[in-house]
Amino acid sequence: MKKSAILVFAGLMFVTVLTGCSKTENAITSFDDAKNAKIGVLTGSTGEAIAAAKFPNAQVKSFDDVMDSVAAMKSGQLDAVIVAFPTAIQISKLNPEFWYLPEPLQNEDTAIALKKGNDDLLATLNNIIAELKADGTLESMKNRWFKADLSPYKEMNITLPTEGKLLKIGVSAAREPFSFVDKNGKVTGHDTELARIISAKLQRPVEFSDMKFMALIPALQSGKVDMIVSGMTATDERRKSVDFTQPYFANAQVLFVKKTSVASTTSLSFFKSIANSFHSNIIQEERYLLILDGLKTTVVISVLATVFGTLLGALVCFMRMSKKSVLNLPAKIYISILRGTPVLVVLMLIFYVVFASVNIDPVPVAIIAFGMNFAAYVSEIFRTGIEGVDKGQIEAGIAMGFSGVRTFIYIVLPQTARRILPVYKGEFVSLVKMTSIVGYIAVQDLTKASDIVRSRTFDAFFPLVMVAILYFLISWFLMQSLEYVERITDPKFKRRKMSNA
Repeated sequence: MKKSAILVFAGLMFVTVLTGCSKTENAITSFDDAKNAKIGVLTGSTGEAIAAAKFPNAQVKSFDDVMDSVAAMKSGQLDAVIVAFPTAIQISKLNPEFWYLPEPLQNEDTAIALKKGNDDLLATLNNIIAELKADGTLESMKNRWFKADLSPYKEMNITLPTEGKLLKIGVSAAREPFSFVDKNGKVTGHDTELARIISAKLQRPVEFSDMKFMALIPALQSGKVDMIVSGMTATDERRKSVDFTQPYFANAQVLFVKKTSVASTTSLSFFKSIANSFHSNIIQEERYLLILDGLKTTVVISVLATVFGTLLGALVCFMRMSKKSVLNLPAKIYISILRGTPVLVVLMLIFYVVFASVNIDPVPVAIIAFGMNFAAYVSEIFRTGIEGVDKGQIEAGIAMGFSGVRTFIYIVLPQTARRILPVYKGEFVSLVKMTSIVGYIAVQDLTKASDIVRSRTFDAFFPLVMVAILYFLISWFLMQSLEYVERITDPKFKRRKMSNA
């Protein structure tokens, strides 16, 4: 196992080094050069509309995270990315092979988003923003957070209230310097400092919900957050769904491209490159703690969702096999709906619709969603296994004086377990890998932890490779556990064990 894991890791890292050094032949130095280019945009951002308007003949690809698009640029899948100017500065500081065209594509007004109908809070926030503009606070924040060097940020010391109605702020903390997670695991940045200032002025304790950018507006509309303070542009399209305050920052969208000529990065040896990436992504600022926390969350969700899904699947299987239509029909409908609906849709529906008015931790919601999805599949696995047992054996058990329950426990169940375990293992591993989407409901799992690390180091590949290895190890360990169960339930294994004794 150790050898195979090392080989997989080394192979992926080798690909990382090679793809990380790739260069584009047709360098983009002006907007005209990008007319037919492959351009990346952030899903749900104004970049999508800008790309359609400015580059109608370009191939536009959407990404859920800025660093995903940067990774695509490094591997040659994209020629350019549309990003906010402060983000472009941050990426180029740590990725010298990239730069941005000096002329902005579009200047935008960044504002705080509120749920429609919250007029009193909207008026209060407008007054606060006007005060911050007048006394120079916003200008000071801009100078402290939007810097062209790598010097430490100077965060304002704000005394936050501990009592009062909780103010829930929606952020996408993978967009340094707007919002990001620092070395202490604290959500910080230009926009989160603004949110803390507002919290202090409103005399309300603040709580940040970190989620994917495209999930912010659904979270606001469902009442999961009170406002969005995350570099969001107040567009006409968004105003149809939410209200915006007056602007607190004038943001420019720029075209981020590869430089026409860059110093070769291949001078570093393979192992030196790995060592540098390992230090910056794992050791520096104790970022391994984020990975460990995310790993723990992934394991907890996977195991508890499997237990819940197995029990629920057994119940659905019982209903499905019942001759009574009052039980059989609902089970069929449940299986059809859950198997035909993407698990991401199920996850977001449960969190943003079913539990919209409930202040619930997103981890139990993830367990419920994945458990329900798992149950739909394992119920059919159970049914197939049970129906595969010869009916003559059941009749023989009854003839020997066994009750129906004892016949099922001692005759049907052991044979069913042996039949279904190979397929059950596959579904179990699939569930583990599916948990990587829980970031959409503000759960910091293993994948989300990787996104946070990438948002700080702007290393497009190493965190992804690291997470791939960790998912591989989790899946391997769980597979070994289930294979052990499969062996001890095999009569041949028991007979061999007795003969060797």
